[in-house]
Amino acid sequence: MVLDALARLTEERVDHRFKGLPPDASGLTVGELAAQRRNLFTDGFTTPVLALSAERLEHNLAALETYAERHGLAFAPHGKTSMAPQLFQRQIERGAWGVTLAVPHQARVARAYGIRRIFLANELVDAAALRWVAAEQDADPAFRFVCYVDSVRGVELMDGALTASGASRPVDVVVELGAGEGARTGVRTEAECAAVADAVAGARTLRLVGVAGYEGEVPGADPERVRAWLRRLVALAVDFDKAGRFAGLDEIVVSAGGSAWFDAVADVFAEVPELSAPVLKLLRSGAYVSHDDGHYERLTPFNRVPREGGLEPAFRLWTQVVSRPSAEQAFTNAGKRDAAYDLDLPVARVVRRDGAERPATGIEVTGLSDQHAWLRTSEEADLEVGDWVGLGLSHPCTSFDKWVLIPVAEADGTVVDYIRTFF
Repeated sequence: MVLDALARLTEERVDHRFKGLPPDASGLTVGELAAQRRNLFTDGFTTPVLALSAERLEHNLAALETYAERHGLAFAPHGKTSMAPQLFQRQIERGAWGVTLAVPHQARVARAYGIRRIFLANELVDAAALRWVAAEQDADPAFRFVCYVDSVRGVELMDGALTASGASRPVDVVVELGAGEGARTGVRTEAECAAVADAVAGARTLRLVGVAGYEGEVPGADPERVRAWLRRLVALAVDFDKAGRFAGLDEIVVSAGGSAWFDAVADVFAEVPELSAPVLKLLRSGAYVSHDDGHYERLTPFNRVPREGGLEPAFRLWTQVVSRPSAEQAFTNAGKRDAAYDLDLPVARVVRRDGAERPATGIEVTGLSDQHAWLRTSEEADLEVGDWVGLGLSHPCTSFDKWVLIPVAEADGTVVDYIRTFF
């Protein structure tokens, strides 16, 4: 089923819906275009065009697989980053337990492409979505679905919707421990966590299977504060287990881990004591798949523990100089519609002219309009109208979502695949 669904992606016809692809490829299937192994720079691709590095993508997939194995962690990478079933499958092939998602639409995409285990790192109180979850579980005994709960009211809404749907299997839930006052979702105190757990115990349609949270929301996050919160999470699991709240489970879920603090997660989860059932220590980092040239480049735990490996920025947005009105200014043809800008502006990395590539010395992106990047150029900058400028992007989550079909290119520009996204 999975391979059949993914294969159907290659049958989609190339046309005007897909930015940057060669106009003369219109009418070909994606598979036919991929088989032509066109060159990104010389075979008709139009600017702007976002590309993934084949080599760096593979490097990043391997890096987190190795890291999780080394530290005894199960891995459910956050699929909201890419919303790309082809990448989900590659992550599963690299040993991922399943896929983390955030909202019902994303879960439906994952199920459409055969994902058997979904961790919804969010509360779910939408009755229509809960009916869908119940139907998926009833239709497929092998489907595993887990989601957050953080309030008695939410538990009541879930139970009501699932009861009304006639669900035959309970939905597995984990109590979300909030990262602190003023943080995002999650229960603020251990006493309130117990009240939510009691509510779950009283709901026929729900089953408490563990605890979870997101350390990236810890106020003033630093190694000490993050580890202190993670130890609270582990202690909550221990207390729940001592109280018999996990009786009868085959495994207990303890989950955390974004892309900025997975080293702290690995360290603290290594301290989890023996409980009444084996513990599924579930890491959920997602941005690693493409990494970036900004936010996560600065925050990646591999900066703190370089002996553990490293990640490489796999995205490059190729844009073309369309105006050079002065010696200090230039404009390219990619803007907010094409590039992530919520955390950092793009960074000029390389310039291509006549088949030669060189560093983008003296070139700085100072702003974005809808369809233009504003460049400031110094005396060192060698830049002409018509040059291609390769931009590095910050924040993968808001890079993937601007592109429906993304070429995967080898170092010499040969395009070997196309990644379809569903946002």
